[in-house]
Amino acid sequence: MEVEQQVSSTWEGYVDWRNKPALKARHGGMVAASFVLWAEILENLAYLANASNLVLYLSEYMHYSPSKSANSVTNFMGTAFLLALLGGFLSDSFFTTYQIYLISSVVEFLGLVILTVQARSSSLKPPKCDSSTPNIPCQEPHGGKAAMLFVGLYLVALGVGGIKGSLPTHGAEQFDENTPQGRKQRSTFFNYFVFCLSCGCLIAVTLVVWIEDNKGWEWGFGVSTLAILLSIPLFLAGSCFYRNKIPCGSPLTTILKVLVATALNTCKSRSQSSSIASLSTSPSPPTPTTTEEQAGKSTIPTELIETPTSSLKFLNRAVINQAPHKSLQCSVQQLEDVKIVLKILPVFACTIVLNCCLAQLSTFSVQQAATMNTKLGSLKVPPASLPVFPVLFIIVLAPLYDHFIIPFARKATKTETGITHLQRIGIGLFLSIVAMAIAALVEIKRKQVASDSGLDSTDPLPITFFWIAIQYLFLGSADLFTLAGLLEFFFTEAPASMRSLATALTWASLAMGYYLSTVIVSIVNSVTSSYKHKPWLSGKNLNHYHLERFYWLMCVLSGLNFLHYLFWAIKYKYRSTGSNK
Repeated sequence: MEVEQQVSSTWEGYVDWRNKPALKARHGGMVAASFVLWAEILENLAYLANASNLVLYLSEYMHYSPSKSANSVTNFMGTAFLLALLGGFLSDSFFTTYQIYLISSVVEFLGLVILTVQARSSSLKPPKCDSSTPNIPCQEPHGGKAAMLFVGLYLVALGVGGIKGSLPTHGAEQFDENTPQGRKQRSTFFNYFVFCLSCGCLIAVTLVVWIEDNKGWEWGFGVSTLAILLSIPLFLAGSCFYRNKIPCGSPLTTILKVLVATALNTCKSRSQSSSIASLSTSPSPPTPTTTEEQAGKSTIPTELIETPTSSLKFLNRAVINQAPHKSLQCSVQQLEDVKIVLKILPVFACTIVLNCCLAQLSTFSVQQAATMNTKLGSLKVPPASLPVFPVLFIIVLAPLYDHFIIPFARKATKTETGITHLQRIGIGLFLSIVAMAIAALVEIKRKQVASDSGLDSTDPLPITFFWIAIQYLFLGSADLFTLAGLLEFFFTEAPASMRSLATALTWASLAMGYYLSTVIVSIVNSVTSSYKHKPWLSGKNLNHYHLERFYWLMCVLSGLNFLHYLFWAIKYKYRSTGSNK
């Protein structure tokens, strides 16, 4: 009786920070998740304070050309988000999300210390440009100076990747998914995770960028270093409240094992195909595991599946015949877990185009605003501060969505979620179409004003930059719906053993969107420059660009992508409790 009471009072499959069984009365819940939210504000502040203004540091202080600076920043940001997959993999396989966050924070801190020291010491930077000899190009960093710069940057990228791959999952794991209250609180957590991410971004692109521009980059890097340093004790303060999921072993091993077993069994003689008929009446024998394997597995309760489902039937061959080697023997549960992963990949792919649209916020939209009247009363707003608009929209919309829209939707639909995860992602994708159409119309209006004022004029155009804010409103709204929706969708739908890796796909989509934007611009210029035409997006004067055509192209691509998404979303069947109720 005492043993049963002890089991019922603990979270099965979870431990506390001392590696003891997590207690239901003490561990988990919104209090534990609140420490994660505060840590996210500081972490995102530390990352974006440098990423948002890094191109200026590389071009003006490290003397890289504008193209090299832009490519370096793109590679840095893309690498940081792609490394979230590594952070998610390690969190699922060998370490807890708690441990990965702490390790990653220290790595990012070390990278920022290196960048701060280099920015502080003139001997570690290339010499200043000599204004008396303008014909002599400025010297770029070489050897040890360049190595110090990029070691610092990519230590930061490695740390950011580990944090992005572990922190959202760590916060979401604090809630009991077996109760409606726990699932509602988890949904609220994801909304406020995006809210806190935006709060960190707001401080980064305003206060810290101002410090970098006016007080020096050593102060900007110093603020970032202090922010990530403070996030560590803040995160540790919640240690006694956290429940940490026990690692379940490598999810990639399971995926590869099922795929290889499927391929090998497909190649076997068709004479053995008669076993398919018997599969529906007799369950697949369980995969034998050693005592050591069982000890390393998580004991998180899952619904055991005895017979394969009819979806993705070709994978069922993995459990039909005896595997040629013991290491390739698969259980039906492992087979179904891999099916779930493959089913969510099309949803992941459909969000890349959206993130490609979001990439325009930091490129062409800023350049458009630079040609317009950016005065706000007596205050002149720097065009680089325009990302403040979508951030402010998200900060306002996130609480409204959680406290007003969702409760209303729950009453109207009489369902637990009110708006399902896929509906939420779909709304974001649709808003991106509207945003690109508005961007095209605003550019047409801007060029009309430019034509009346003289296309080659360098004076600010007599049109306010608030016209650009309209597309920021829709893209910011799209980002809120899609980012929070993706995080929650991947977490709730993925198998328990693969949640961190699946959630990290959200950040990988962001990275691929940035890369795709660069590819599309290159393709557009290559295609439009044929037949002796001038490329749409080339030259020093934005007024001679055909930017409106590019925006219409992105609008069409977003529309086709939305139809592609609807195809997969309509076919998708939820597996998690409460995800579509």
